[in-house]
Amino acid sequence: MITEGRSTTREEHRRLRGQRLLEAVLQVIAREGPAVSMERLASELGVNKPILYRYFDDRAGLYRAVARATLDRLMADLQAALAQPAEPRQLLTEVIDAYLTFIEREPQLYRFLMQRAVVEQAEAQVTISHFIRDVGRAVSHTMGDRLRAAGADAAAAEAWAYGVVGMVQLAGDWWLERRPMPRPRLVAYLVDLLWNGFANRG
Repeated sequence: MITEGRSTTREEHRRLRGQRLLEAVLQVIAREGPAVSMERLASELGVNKPILYRYFDDRAGLYRAVARATLDRLMADLQAALAQPAEPRQLLTEVIDAYLTFIEREPQLYRFLMQRAVVEQAEAQVTISHFIRDVGRAVSHTMGDRLRAAGADAAAAEAWAYGVVGMVQLAGDWWLERRPMPRPRLVAYLVDLLWNGFANRG
């Protein structure tokens, strides 16, 4: 029993140490940008690369941990927006704004995921792909519930949800790199297109 207790203590220590290292890694990436090297990360954390990798198994594990932590934060923001008791158009506005606000607040972490992690590590690409599907499902469920509550046909909810997610992601990538307009204006443009289509643009 003593041996088991010591083993549990060591595992807990390793887990906490890994969490602290991950938080530090996220901070360095947020400051240094997506091109930061593993050597630079290790140096900033005051460890060498073997020790850094020890807590994440390897480079792929580190990338996967960064992706999961960043996407968990983004999903929490989106879930909070989806949970608001707003009318449909306002709900759409809140969700799109939550996504764009996050990438505006964490541009370097977002770039690390989309420009580096997906290229260098297949596991990170899988994590991001699963996240996008999870967002699509969450939006689909909320959209379906709101349509049914309004007595409308909810059959299109899933197709609409994935279309919205894909459009907002691509528009967000474009906007983050060019910044041609303030975030609220982009949100308004996207909501207007999704809500009214091109009906009034002719």
